[in-house]
Amino acid sequence: MATTQGAACNSCRYFDDHKLNGAAATGDQGLCRFNPPVSQPEPQGHGLWPVVAGQDWCGHFTAEQTAAE
Repeated sequence: MATTQGAACNSCRYFDDHKLNGAAATGDQGLCRFNPPVSQPEPQGHGLWPVVAGQDWCGHFTAEQTAAE
């Protein structure tokens, strides 16, 4: 079984903390960009990226997917 030591969304290359687009991050929350946005039930609804906390982690975490420096 793989270890989850060091696993955290804020160290993943797919974590978007909004700092690059000039928006202010709320706490340690960000958007997970690993998968495409989740569609909404309304026909005119926009797709939404999942909101995650910086210390969350998922089963996709690997050392190869850590954030680029």
